[in-house]
Amino acid sequence: MKLQNYILMCFAVLLLLAGCKESEGFNDIVSGDKTKPTAVSNVKVANFSGGAVISYSLPKTENLLYVLAEYKINDQVMRQSKASYYKDTIRVEGFRISADYEVTLYAVSRADVKSDPVTVKVHPETPAYLLSYPTVTMERDFGGVNISARNPNKQAIGVIVISTDKTSGRMLPVEQYYTQAENINFSVRGFDTLARDFGVYITDRWGNISDTLIKKINPIYEILVPKNKFSEYRLATDSPLGATGLGWNTTRLWDDNHLDPGWHTEAGQGKPLQICTFSMGALVKLSRYKMWQRGEAYGNDYSYGHGNPKAWTLWGSALAAPRDAELPVVSNVGDVVGDWVNLGNFNCPPPPSGNLPGQTTPLDLAAVNAGFEFNISLQAPRVRFIRLAVNSTWGNADFAHVTELSFWGNTNN
Repeated sequence: MKLQNYILMCFAVLLLLAGCKESEGFNDIVSGDKTKPTAVSNVKVANFSGGAVISYSLPKTENLLYVLAEYKINDQVMRQSKASYYKDTIRVEGFRISADYEVTLYAVSRADVKSDPVTVKVHPETPAYLLSYPTVTMERDFGGVNISARNPNKQAIGVIVISTDKTSGRMLPVEQYYTQAENINFSVRGFDTLARDFGVYITDRWGNISDTLIKKINPIYEILVPKNKFSEYRLATDSPLGATGLGWNTTRLWDDNHLDPGWHTEAGQGKPLQICTFSMGALVKLSRYKMWQRGEAYGNDYSYGHGNPKAWTLWGSALAAPRDAELPVVSNVGDVVGDWVNLGNFNCPPPPSGNLPGQTTPLDLAAVNAGFEFNISLQAPRVRFIRLAVNSTWGNADFAHVTELSFWGNTNN
């Protein structure tokens, strides 16, 4: 199971990096003093989910370098944690279940001489992956399955989705979702409507794995909404268009060109919302959509800047000729304003590099070029018309621009 092994390897790398940070400052120091250091004393334990923090009094040993903790996190895997002589606590974690475990502590000198061992019992609380597993739910979704779960302690876990492989007949990973979020919700798509088994299990960065929840699901029919019937439906409160001389207009949103030009509003209007309206030419039960924003163009980098949307709302209407309405800047999903219903409030994901806008990396630019995908609630009604209402941009501009929009859903009545 290559994907599963890859996930566990990623967790292992994260753990290794964390461990390296603990060990900084004493790897390269050596000493000829072979005196055995005195052991730690006054040991106390504070348990938490999946681990414990052990506090102690350091020995009065001049050549002390660090404190070492050795412990098994399950029946087979032995781990070590280190804490420098600047600290009087050490963290042990990764335990498979909530139970009694023995941790052996050593004071270690600069000459790599260990003190006599001090053994202490810890009893970690239920680890995050086991806390999350009972909360997992699976529901049929467009083209696949929707997964939701809770991660009450906001610890790093992996939610692994498996399904039956047609070639081998085995249940193999089809998606992994790594997160520290408290509330987890995502969809796995790309399947036909035939019933199939889906499974979900939870893992963590130490290789612990929960049981697997299995459920037979019929995915909901989904297609890319054909763009050949899209048309502009301009309303009085729509934003004036800008850069029209360079080919920017609303119809560019569905020309299958993810680069410039696209839809662009005029600057200097002082409006809190930048709005465009169009018809999809069919009544659609939407499942998701994808937005492409400006990246590099004309020798300039617009990624996460300029008029690229940072936050926006999608409004929809099922009427044959919906009337204009003054849309609010702030509203809730499902709110109705005139002939229009709020289909969702959305935020553009931040740069994957973690850099501030204007410090674009190739990774950031690749994310912009790939487009950003968003789910529409299963409770959203069928709609024929769409209003895109941008309320903030990455450049804090009073105009907005988008190069392409694509929608998926069920066009059958």
